[in-house]
Amino acid sequence: MRELRIDLGRICSNYLALKSAFGPAKVMAVVKANAYGHGMIEVATALDKAGVDVLGVADLDEAIALRLAGIDAPVMCWLLDQKDDLQSAVQQNIILGISTIQQLESVPREAAIHLKVDTGLGRNGFMPGQIPDVVKIIQARQLNVQGLLSHLANTSEAEDFAQQVVFDSVYSMLEAAGVKIEIRHLAASAGAISYPGMRYDMVRCGIVLYGLNPFEDRALEGLAVKPVMSAMAKIANLKLVPVGQGVSYGYRYKTDKPTQLALVPFGYAEGMPRISQGARVKIGQELFPVVGRIAMDQFVVDAGDAEISIGDEVIIFGDSARNEPTAEQLAESAGTVNYEVVTRIGGRANRVFLQA
Repeated sequence: MRELRIDLGRICSNYLALKSAFGPAKVMAVVKANAYGHGMIEVATALDKAGVDVLGVADLDEAIALRLAGIDAPVMCWLLDQKDDLQSAVQQNIILGISTIQQLESVPREAAIHLKVDTGLGRNGFMPGQIPDVVKIIQARQLNVQGLLSHLANTSEAEDFAQQVVFDSVYSMLEAAGVKIEIRHLAASAGAISYPGMRYDMVRCGIVLYGLNPFEDRALEGLAVKPVMSAMAKIANLKLVPVGQGVSYGYRYKTDKPTQLALVPFGYAEGMPRISQGARVKIGQELFPVVGRIAMDQFVVDAGDAEISIGDEVIIFGDSARNEPTAEQLAESAGTVNYEVVTRIGGRANRVFLQA
């Protein structure tokens, strides 16, 4: 009745396309948040077999879950809790992103660590002024520092280049103090595409790995990537209604002529944005408007006089190359971004993995 189709072959081909585009820099495949809703274990397993450079996740639980699933590729996480068992990270050969003095003082000496510096995003990471203290702790504890990372705010070119200046200055401070950095990574999907000079030794690719556009204000061009996920359901009810028929809660929509309404069992419990307005779905070879408020379990489509039937497949989003609505279009209808749409999608929908 409800299904998400995840094309693992596309994940692998997308990754290889990113490697080709961004080389010689390594490419970290970011699989946090259940691989942006695509299925972390299945996606990571496919990428592991394809020879991924590094897998990136947010927290230690995600990293350990990858190891327990038999993933052998290098794994890095960067959002740590004070109660995390960092010794287990060492035992599981997990690379740790270190962002606070407390973490630096408590991380096991043998752990492989990357220092995160806040170059202007205002989130996690050491402030540049803390670097002298960071160096003292590294030297006193003889820590195994492999990398330096930060994250762009993607605000404007001027702001991004200002962040790069800070990043380079911190790198120079560390090198001058004898802290040798093997891997620098500043750019995520948008930065890796926009700024070749910010690719350094590695880039972190999340949303673009899944064939989706990291930009809100321009098209994704020049990369041979394709959407990995399609969301679909089947028509559960179909009925003829008269002019003036109200649809769903609050009658946000009323029919302006006799028409047929198709009921689709995919609601905000499955991640369909409740506030969506103007979304369209594909039934057969045609696109139809989603009308009225999205409910917890279902939404309604005004299908006009189309020749459709109960049980017909409804494509909620997929690939524009197949004339299907996209995750970007659904996001736009709800005033959000494709990241949120795919990460929250699922609920009671079954994930079906098309093997690489």
